Amino acid sequence: MTKEIRRLSIIVVCMFLALFVSTSVIQVVQAQSLSADTRNKRTLYDSYDVRRGPIIAGGEQIARSTSTNDTYRFQRVYDDSDVWSGITGWFNPALNSATGIEQSMTQELSNLANSGFLARLNQVVTGQEARGSSIELTLDPEVQRAAYGALTERGYKGAVIASDPKTGRILALVSTPGFDANAVASHDGTAANAAANDYAAAEGDPLRNKAINQLYQPGSTFKLVVAAAALASGDFTADSTFENTATYTPEGTTREIVNAPYGTCGGSSAKTVTLADAIKFSCNVPMAQLAIELGDDAIREQAEKFGFESSFELPLPTVESTIGADLDTGQTARLGFGQNQITTTPLQVHMWTSAIANGGVEMNPLLVDQVVGDDLSVQKKFEPSEYGTPIDADIAKDVTEMMASSVASGAASNARIEDVDVAGKTGTAENGENDPYTLWFTGFAPAEDPDVAVTVMVADGGGQGQSGDGNSIAAPIAKKVMEAVLAQ
Repeated sequence: MTKEIRRLSIIVVCMFLALFVSTSVIQVVQAQSLSADTRNKRTLYDSYDVRRGPIIAGGEQIARSTSTNDTYRFQRVYDDSDVWSGITGWFNPALNSATGIEQSMTQELSNLANSGFLARLNQVVTGQEARGSSIELTLDPEVQRAAYGALTERGYKGAVIASDPKTGRILALVSTPGFDANAVASHDGTAANAAANDYAAAEGDPLRNKAINQLYQPGSTFKLVVAAAALASGDFTADSTFENTATYTPEGTTREIVNAPYGTCGGSSAKTVTLADAIKFSCNVPMAQLAIELGDDAIREQAEKFGFESSFELPLPTVESTIGADLDTGQTARLGFGQNQITTTPLQVHMWTSAIANGGVEMNPLLVDQVVGDDLSVQKKFEPSEYGTPIDADIAKDVTEMMASSVASGAASNARIEDVDVAGKTGTAENGENDPYTLWFTGFAPAEDPDVAVTVMVADGGGQGQSGDGNSIAAPIAKKVMEAVLAQ
């Protein structure tokens, strides 16, 4: 009899342990993944009882929750939303929809992430109101507003990214036109749906973050990557020369390549032009010659070292920049000045620029500083990290000197700042035959020891079709953003 009781006791204990382990796994180990599962309706209903945490930039709450008397209990509110909407996105329980940081960090904002377990436990034990964690961004409100204002004062559609190239910390991430997230977050589902549909159909595609989720021809900004590939090959230096002709038709092709503006590189009568001057004056003909000599494989390999064909987590999702393979002679020539078989996000342009600024070391882009609980405890800290070293320090120095020369007395002169050496490169990318150009500037300051890197993209030719260029439209915007950082 005693033996049977002992066996029964062991079975009961084993069953209890199995139950304990299984519930612990579900409640602790699998809690975050189960909460994130869109099929889990209980999570949705439970989220109504949580005051969602704020999103903070430079001490300012740019997204917060206020109490309501409706089913959902808390209304999400976005301050100065057009400036920040490309980052915050929106959260709407009535539509069960979220975008931007509201979506990518919804677990932390709802205090359902593993990092907030102790905070949740404390709220349950003490009977406190359920509150989510705060998301503190790396963004600087002054720099963000300077970038937004510089783009919108003339109604430009485009993007600006500014960061500290030494850490990867993003100081500004702007996409225009913006949108009012409050309209899409309304608990009036009919009105919110109407607002979302209106924005989706609006000119300029305001719901898309153009800095990280839209691909463009990079134009002459890509000459920096081609120059880096040439120097890395060991077969070229900044003083390597190319034929200085006004036009160039690659052998075996019929499509003529010209400089912009038309004529020889820099207007020089010399028979040859150096790589340094090709970058300084942003000349297409010598860069096309260089691309053919290098070959598309070498250029692609260098581009991939900078991050092409890869995405970056901010934690906002980004699209991959692309570059063609097995290109013919004409396509390879045009690759030399960033046209035809290549598309890139402004973020990717910014990444290779920042790597050059940082002595060849490319840092991962960093948008979130930390996650802070309602009790002010730091639940998660995001630290700077290296993406890789796509170029050597001496190559970065040589390319920087070319870029500084372009700003000082070349094709990027409108980015000059008094008493500050600025390194930069413009781009005026062609699209369809009659389509407006995409205008670029990318650079950093001070050139010798950068505090800030800035990339500007203006879509639709800045409203000037094919009349505008990167130096006249994009460079002055970058100048204002760099000045905003340097003034601090």
